[in-house]
Amino acid sequence: MAIANCPAAIGQELNIATGEEHSIGDLANELIAQINPNAKIVCEEERLRPEKSEVNRLLGDSTKMRALTGWKPEYTFEQGLAETVAWIRDNLDTYKVGQYIL
Repeated sequence: MAIANCPAAIGQELNIATGEEHSIGDLANELIAQINPNAKIVCEEERLRPEKSEVNRLLGDSTKMRALTGWKPEYTFEQGLAETVAWIRDNLDTYKVGQYIL
């Protein structure tokens, strides 16, 4: 809504980001903590991507967005995941759980 209500944002490229970096490992560990603390991550060597095959780190910078709109994140990483997990739990009947869908 901050972008929609900001005429100066028209035509601008803006990042909606916290400016905090979280790895896939961070994400997995936080989901495990919230959903099933007894779960363990299993790493299969054959599924690891070659070291130089992809960008390993991404970090969004919302400096421009904040300057134009005054926007700032309202959720922490953990809060955002908790709300997402709660929504999915409340809406599991809309998912084909246990099925791999392409």
